[in-house]
Amino acid sequence: MIDEFTRRSRIAYFSMEIALRPEIHTYAGGLGILAGDTVRSCADLELPVVFVTLISRMGYIRQEIDAGGRQVEHPDPWEPERWARKLGAKVAVVIEGRDVWIQPWLYRHRGSLGYEIPVLLLDTVLDENAPEDRDICASLYGGDDAYRLNQEIVLGIGGYRLLRSLGFDIETYHMNEGHSALLAMELLHGRRRPNGGPAEHAGYDPEAARQQCVFTTHTPVEAGHDRFAYDLVTRKLDGTLDIAALKAFSGPDCLNMTRLALNLSGYVNGVAKRHAEISRKLFPGYRVHAITNGVHVETWTSESFAQLYQDHFPQWRHEPEALMRADGLDDGEVWKAHRQAKLALLDRVAQETGTRLSPDVLTLGYARRMTGYKRLDLLFSDPDRLRSLARRHPFQVVVAGKAHPRDEGGKRIIEALHRCRDALAGDIPVVFLPNYDMDLARPLTSGSDVWLNTPLPPLEASGTSGMKAALNGVLNLGVLDGWWIEACVDGTTGWAIGDANLGTAGDDAEDLYRKLETDVLPLFYTDRARWIWMMKQSISKIASHFNSQRMMRRYASEAYLR
Repeated sequence: MIDEFTRRSRIAYFSMEIALRPEIHTYAGGLGILAGDTVRSCADLELPVVFVTLISRMGYIRQEIDAGGRQVEHPDPWEPERWARKLGAKVAVVIEGRDVWIQPWLYRHRGSLGYEIPVLLLDTVLDENAPEDRDICASLYGGDDAYRLNQEIVLGIGGYRLLRSLGFDIETYHMNEGHSALLAMELLHGRRRPNGGPAEHAGYDPEAARQQCVFTTHTPVEAGHDRFAYDLVTRKLDGTLDIAALKAFSGPDCLNMTRLALNLSGYVNGVAKRHAEISRKLFPGYRVHAITNGVHVETWTSESFAQLYQDHFPQWRHEPEALMRADGLDDGEVWKAHRQAKLALLDRVAQETGTRLSPDVLTLGYARRMTGYKRLDLLFSDPDRLRSLARRHPFQVVVAGKAHPRDEGGKRIIEALHRCRDALAGDIPVVFLPNYDMDLARPLTSGSDVWLNTPLPPLEASGTSGMKAALNGVLNLGVLDGWWIEACVDGTTGWAIGDANLGTAGDDAEDLYRKLETDVLPLFYTDRARWIWMMKQSISKIASHFNSQRMMRRYASEAYLR
């Protein structure tokens, strides 16, 4: 069952989370969605890649909103046996002196042309393991630092050993964020210089490991990177890894997983041009390339637009650059496809909330991880001004997103949103759709009229939801950060909030209201031809470029085939 993949797979892609399909709850948000789109594009492009992740049997969280507008978290389990097959191989890692056994499940992703990509889901629910070790791969991003370090040991060290045990001959290891960086330490084994070496390398020769490792960083602030105290690391890994070498490559003060990956990777990239610039400043002395993220066009295009593209550009699924010609589509066909996608979203809203929104009113969509720097509150910072805007040109707002269980600030944002919703009732319909996931993302990003993004610069590494929106002709209204700096042609592909010089919250809020008042709302109601022209510009200029096929071609040519 695995031999066909071991014979051809030469690249291993490690990610803590991967969004394979809605029923498989092995993802929390953007990092996992990106990894899932990478799986899908590797199948389209027939790239020899095997993916490694955790099984996360209990998922991330299932979100409930109580009567007071507060988020309540529940486990979100899934059934591995429905979608994957358990393999016979097992390997052990030593954690706190105990053997922790790991067994993989195999998920096979089959592309539309028949090429299959293997995904290994690592599991520790085994009779051989102590009870406390059976839960290591249970919950995605759950528990304390000790739990997270256990997961990263299983992912990096265990995942590496399983690939070798199964017979994979891997030439390149791609670490999607620093969670799997301990695999690079495994690559150092047997590479100690016979006569010692530079003190900063603890006697090891890191060059061979660097030739095999690719590292994609996603976090543009130092505080966002995983760190573990060395007393915890020593307790967990003493006797498993050379702690002195670990300190040499990850920093003397703590195990910094990003520093470890940076020091042992020959190719490092950020996920947008601006993010790469920020990362070079954050980590001076490292060469950080820029490969801007993309989205999988077949997955995120609504049925109505997929049919429109198929009728005019039959190769669009595998050659998204064909969408460059979308500016020549018939206006009536584009608007009809958009109307169908919008009605599908409004039906979903009615089903989920009991609120029936109007298809003739401009719908503003927003869906993000609920946390402070995403600044959902920017839109609602002046309720009186919002009411004034709505009296002249009505609009409605659809919002979705989860807060991390330990992010109290994010939970307060959700609670405040529900208070705003109630205060604006009768003037501006605002609905919150709970439990944002893959299944909800496509109708929400494709059925809105305008997609809003208001991060605090420079904290948005890339962002991809606006790319999904643009695939469906939805216009972006966003702060100039992440990918949007590259894609925004103000008044053509959408609208910019603020400028690229990192404005203040007050400046950005004022500009958001001004753009709604003078540009967005009047255009929607008074100049349909211009609006549709912008929709077509958005498709032709954004969808044709910001896709994961382009992204993976660049990884293949620049990172994997070095």
